[in-house]
Amino acid sequence: MLLEHRGRRPVVPSSAYVAPSAVLCGAVVLGEGSRVLHGAVLTAEDGEVHLGENSVVMENALVRGRADHPAMIGSAVMIGPHAHVNGATVEAEVFIATGASLFPGSHAGSRAELRINSVLQVNSRLLPGTVLPIGWVAVGDPAQLFSPDRHEDLWKIQQTLDFPGTVYGVGRDATMREIMVGQSEYYGAHRGDRELPAGG
Repeated sequence: MLLEHRGRRPVVPSSAYVAPSAVLCGAVVLGEGSRVLHGAVLTAEDGEVHLGENSVVMENALVRGRADHPAMIGSAVMIGPHAHVNGATVEAEVFIATGASLFPGSHAGSRAELRINSVLQVNSRLLPGTVLPIGWVAVGDPAQLFSPDRHEDLWKIQQTLDFPGTVYGVGRDATMREIMVGQSEYYGAHRGDRELPAGG
């Protein structure tokens, strides 16, 4: 499904493929030979999404572009099933496995591998060729890699990266109610979306 959002439409070259159950919403630009499989969602909220040449977004993955953090995906990138790429920059030939998450302001260098259920935290940079093991978290610039049982060590770095400010535009002391009022308003912009004919 192709949706116009905030007056912007997806751009899909004839060499690309978008599954009938996938969604491209707003300022989404697909590269030549790219593939978006069933259930995947590429949504340009108030930013942009660019998917490079011969890149594949697998089933039920989410790629989200934001105003301050567009989703910029390079060529020959694999985004696995149920992966979450939110406002991240992904260079060429990166492998993002099933369930991996990349948060706003993060950057995965060329030929990096983010293995199953791994996390590249907000405002963190994974150097080219780095392998982030299954379930591990990368945090910092350049990123340090932490196993899930090292939360206290990870938190010492993560708390300085301003997750609430980067993702929600609020201070760390904001309540969940304050955050969700803002998020409700932000995503309310979708009430004006308009479905486009299959050809765009």
